[in-house]
Amino acid sequence: MGFFLGSLTYWLDIYYKDLQEMRVLIIEDEARIANRLERITRSYFEENLSALMICDSLQKGLNYIENNTIDLLLLDLNLNGENGFDVLESVLAGSFHTIIVSAYTDKAITAFTYGVLDFVPKPFDQARLELAFKRILILPKGVEKNIRFLAVKKAGTVRLIDINELHYIKGAGIYSELHLQNGKQELHDKSLEKLQQLLPDTFERIHKSYLISLAQAERILIQPGGRYGLLLKTGEILPVGRSRYRDLKDKMI
Repeated sequence: MGFFLGSLTYWLDIYYKDLQEMRVLIIEDEARIANRLERITRSYFEENLSALMICDSLQKGLNYIENNTIDLLLLDLNLNGENGFDVLESVLAGSFHTIIVSAYTDKAITAFTYGVLDFVPKPFDQARLELAFKRILILPKGVEKNIRFLAVKKAGTVRLIDINELHYIKGAGIYSELHLQNGKQELHDKSLEKLQQLLPDTFERIHKSYLISLAQAERILIQPGGRYGLLLKTGEILPVGRSRYRDLKDKMI
């Protein structure tokens, strides 16, 4: 028994270590700030930081993203006169989270509507940046999420989808299927977990593979074998996880 528990603990440790490995890209043209971002990032993620790269221009950063897998982008919006907003749609369509680090606080609301995880205003301290890092794993309750669009890459272009067009989202491995109210589907590079972190609380995780807009829900169904389903206004029925049934029921009262 002791051997079994020891082995289980070992494999759980390996699993969580792999789960939390972070590959970070910093796009910042001021060396002093870039070095500070690097120092705080290394201090926070410690052994879970598997890669960290600093690029001092948008083009270098985009080239790096094109050829490397990252989990987190720290992006300045003004790089030697280059406007970070020019590439924001493109980077937000990626599989990774984006945190803006910028003095242009007037751009914060727009950045959030596009789907950034956080906007850290300059000058920043270590505590504020670490708060943004914590949101990578879990978004604290009560945090307002002003996202209005999801950026989707398709045929070399980026399309902005208004979240009000979403019917439900289905997990597809490391990707997500966006099921729209017009019956069409789009594939998003972000996982279901990452999209859940960005979307407002009007979207509910009803199953390990499904995230829905509560506005599209009609009623919960109790099915044979003690299973649960959710009837949508379109007539579709989606599975409801046993562990999520009670929370969903409370929110639909």
